Amino acid sequence: MMNRKEETAIRTLNIDIETYSSYDLKRVGVYKYCEAPDFDILIFAYSVDGRPTKTIELANGEKIPEDILFALTNPKILKKAFNAQFERIALGEYLKRNFPDALSLLNKDYSLNYLNPKQWRCTMVDAMKAGLPATLKGAALALELDEQKDSAGTHLINFFSKPRKPTKNDKRTRNMPEDDLEKWNAFVEYCRQDVETEKAVGYAVDPYLNLGSKSDKFEMALYHLDQEINDRGVLLDMSVVDGALAIDETYKAKLMEWGKKITWLENPNSPKQLMEWFKEQGLELPNLTKDTVKTYIQKTDGDIKTMLEIRQELSKTSTAKFVTMKAAVCADGRVRGLLQFYGASRTGRWAGRLVQVQNLPQNKISDINIAREIVENSDLLTLELLYDQVPFVLSQLIRTAFIPVDEKTFAVSDFSAIEARVIAWLAGEKWRLEVFNTHGKIYEASAAQMFKVPIETIDKGSPLRQKGKVAELALGYQGGENALISMGALEMGIAQLELKPLVDAWRKANPKIKTLWWDIEAAAIRAIENPSEVISFNKGMKFFMLHGSLMMQLPSGRRLCYYKARLQDHQKFEGKQEIVFWGVDGTSKAWCETSTYGGKLTENAVQAIARDCLAMSMLRLDKEGYPIVMHIHDEAVMESDVDTIAIIEEIMGRSISWAEGLPLEADGFETPFYKKD
Repeated sequence: MMNRKEETAIRTLNIDIETYSSYDLKRVGVYKYCEAPDFDILIFAYSVDGRPTKTIELANGEKIPEDILFALTNPKILKKAFNAQFERIALGEYLKRNFPDALSLLNKDYSLNYLNPKQWRCTMVDAMKAGLPATLKGAALALELDEQKDSAGTHLINFFSKPRKPTKNDKRTRNMPEDDLEKWNAFVEYCRQDVETEKAVGYAVDPYLNLGSKSDKFEMALYHLDQEINDRGVLLDMSVVDGALAIDETYKAKLMEWGKKITWLENPNSPKQLMEWFKEQGLELPNLTKDTVKTYIQKTDGDIKTMLEIRQELSKTSTAKFVTMKAAVCADGRVRGLLQFYGASRTGRWAGRLVQVQNLPQNKISDINIAREIVENSDLLTLELLYDQVPFVLSQLIRTAFIPVDEKTFAVSDFSAIEARVIAWLAGEKWRLEVFNTHGKIYEASAAQMFKVPIETIDKGSPLRQKGKVAELALGYQGGENALISMGALEMGIAQLELKPLVDAWRKANPKIKTLWWDIEAAAIRAIENPSEVISFNKGMKFFMLHGSLMMQLPSGRRLCYYKARLQDHQKFEGKQEIVFWGVDGTSKAWCETSTYGGKLTENAVQAIARDCLAMSMLRLDKEGYPIVMHIHDEAVMESDVDTIAIIEEIMGRSISWAEGLPLEADGFETPFYKKD
């Protein structure tokens, strides 16, 4: 065994573990998973400074060497893993249960029981920075590495890491190594191979990361803050969660009984039984999808219409997020692990996990306090008396289940029209910058510019403002008529014949943004055609090729990677070339070649710059003592003292050195529970 002096010579520890817990990891998240009373680490695999991987079979009584235990909490030693959050939280729980003295003494610079995130680097995040899949198997395949992930893993994890159902002849509730030594040995090898593959992925993506640069150091500080936010979590008001679930259960049982009385079916929510019943009533439906049911409700009456309405209500998933909250809440009442750093890998924005806070219903009822109190009391009768749609009300209350600790308030602050500001700044569209430097009414100003009328004639209820709003939301990234339709133009009352003129008017009013689309595409194409050149672009941006991939360097210095980019003849426009690269398809999630164009590159750049602005603000807020519990798109939510929102707005509105002239502004409010203002 190394002595402590020799041990500190270790620079990097690559780690992978295999665990057991009776909690479902996908359903509850890693924090709750590790709280299970039977949670344990079965296998610990590690590599010191890239040397061959060793495995410790903890489930067979082997012990982690003392020098490696010490290294786990030594701030001088970098720990690396693919999806490092899992290893970090699991090992923290393991140390807390088995080596509490080591955790408390060596991890004293971090207040929680989890291992200090400042000592960790996540290879999964690094892979996503290179535009690669967010799975170890996917990243290794995309990189065409010699070291690949063992394909037997899923079967072995199901066998050893999850509970088993006892049978009449076998009462065991889990499988142990001695129950199948051949599988166990394969499981140990699987764990060892994961470390080898993770190391190979790390070596392969390192050249894309600009390691040691100012931007890389900033991103690592941001990752560490992200992990601290996830570790901190956010408190849940379980009276709201439990009340919503109780009301939903009672309401659906009531609908089921009503449906049984009408149809005499054993299960009126069974698609097969219900389709047959409709057929017997003379109505043949193609299916029972949401859109079909909605259409036929308008065409029918009597019991048929009632059953379609019951089906519609029973199919609503308004309490799904409450179910997740109930499952994932930790012992102290907080839910953790809600955000995935770099989850939207092209731009580096965050993605939601578990409750999916990036995708919460907006608040549309004015008396939300009253509805919240009714649900806290599980009072279905009063809820039905006051509101027409029970599922709708429950969905409105999802946000309000997040609350601050006693004697604190939530300070909620977000950037005002951040993407519209960034695109105006990047393109140099002066009239738009003037709007943001003065009154900030971009929808009104856009309509005034498009239709050549005084801005004073456009108020909040004006049809022109509606047209300005939908144009702003849909057309900034080279969108056309279909983009307007997707953004709800037709539902707003804008006629089909008005769409093309609306597109033309917006583009005419924003010539520099239109030019930006073509220029950014031309710069990217030129970089691919001239791989030895660095192509400078607006606001200090650069395009260049690196190891066969196109890099877009942002004003912050951060890079977006278009893996293995190349040019090909355009599929639609003869005589034109288009950019193709390898990436994860947004719909199918498959790794495949995809194309891009000026508008999409502009969208990537604008959203990435907006993300970097939020990142800078988050670090500033944290440094000045405002603990962030979660953030949603361009909004930060903090547990704070009362009357601090003005300070928070000022912090978020501060200028950024690499974004000179970008007019940032934040709007905020204080609330006893999370909501949209």
